[in-house]
Amino acid sequence: MLRVILIFGALCGCIYALDNGLARTPPMGWMAWERFRCNIDCKNDPKNCISEQLFMDMADRMVEDGYRDAGYEYVNIDDCWSSKQRDAQGRLQADPDRFPNGIKALADYVHKRGLKLGTYGDYGNLTCGGYPGSLGHLEIDAQTFADWGIDMFKMDGCYADPKTMDKGYPQMTKYLNQTGRPILFSCSWPDYQRASGIDVNYKLIAENCNMWRNYDDIQDSWDSVLGIIDYYAKEQDTLAPVQGPGSFNDPDMIIVGDFGLSYEQAKAQIAMWTIFAAPMLMSNDLRTIRPEFRELLLNKEVIAINQDPSGHFGKRVLQINGVDIWRKNLTNWDEYSVLFFNPSPYNKTVSLQLDQIGFTYMLGYMLHDVFNHRDIGHREILFPYDYQVPAKGVLLTYAYPSE
Repeated sequence: MLRVILIFGALCGCIYALDNGLARTPPMGWMAWERFRCNIDCKNDPKNCISEQLFMDMADRMVEDGYRDAGYEYVNIDDCWSSKQRDAQGRLQADPDRFPNGIKALADYVHKRGLKLGTYGDYGNLTCGGYPGSLGHLEIDAQTFADWGIDMFKMDGCYADPKTMDKGYPQMTKYLNQTGRPILFSCSWPDYQRASGIDVNYKLIAENCNMWRNYDDIQDSWDSVLGIIDYYAKEQDTLAPVQGPGSFNDPDMIIVGDFGLSYEQAKAQIAMWTIFAAPMLMSNDLRTIRPEFRELLLNKEVIAINQDPSGHFGKRVLQINGVDIWRKNLTNWDEYSVLFFNPSPYNKTVSLQLDQIGFTYMLGYMLHDVFNHRDIGHREILFPYDYQVPAKGVLLTYAYPSE
């Protein structure tokens, strides 16, 4: 039925919005960029270069180490995968040395393991890394990706005019729809318009993209994570209303297990992305990740909050003693996730009454610490209780009405 709808839309020219049934909850998976960048030196660094072997290795680790079963399903190629020239028919083609079997064979490998393959392109003349962009080739690129069995497509915006993106990105949505293959569409559209001082039409973006970048690329540092969180806090009243099943704000990759975050800071990034109901796309080396970081990424209670069917974008509702308090509404009646986020270098104690953050059930609530898998206990809504929050860290809780 979906294919019939899409074909009819292509014939009549009346369906341009995204219609793929994907990303009903925030997408989860792995992406190459932050950890492996544009490393194409397979001669001297064969284990870490952008090649089919790297993505096969990560697919294997996602299956064997439990990530797939926890919900991580996308294995995403980023920039620098293609040849510098299109083929004789104008189609993109993989670099023949680093992807000797082609992208279709890699997609087959990933699919056989119960996973999905994503790839990368650019709306401009070139990608950010200087490889062929899709400008002037949107339709043929969409069909090429579908023919290869691609499941997710990230379209960047380097070497493009941000003023034309309100037209260009919806064109790509149309061409992806026309292929008849459900391909999750990840857009960089609002990020480039924001940086250019253009007022962003988020309604249009949410109609055409499954997820979208709003702010700077994440770097492997605590300062970078803080910058993204600060931006999302300041813009929460703009970002929250446009988010929901099928359409998600994307604060960029999860860098847990890389070099820049301590254990507490890693918990903080995962917790904030969970409160945002953000895509959980890891960018790390799953072959060498330390067990304590793997355990954080596989925490089922945290993932359950991130994947709550409502898709609600949590908001910062209070600040006490230098600690930000965020509340995320969950699908079930009067259930929430409450996050205490302490960006300072000192441990903090917060005294909070639950009515201060909008809790109304007079019999009170049970609070549960989701990282430590322990009950905090019953809390009356009109009585203050103390909460301990570590330096540069978080306390992430699940709250539900007491019986």
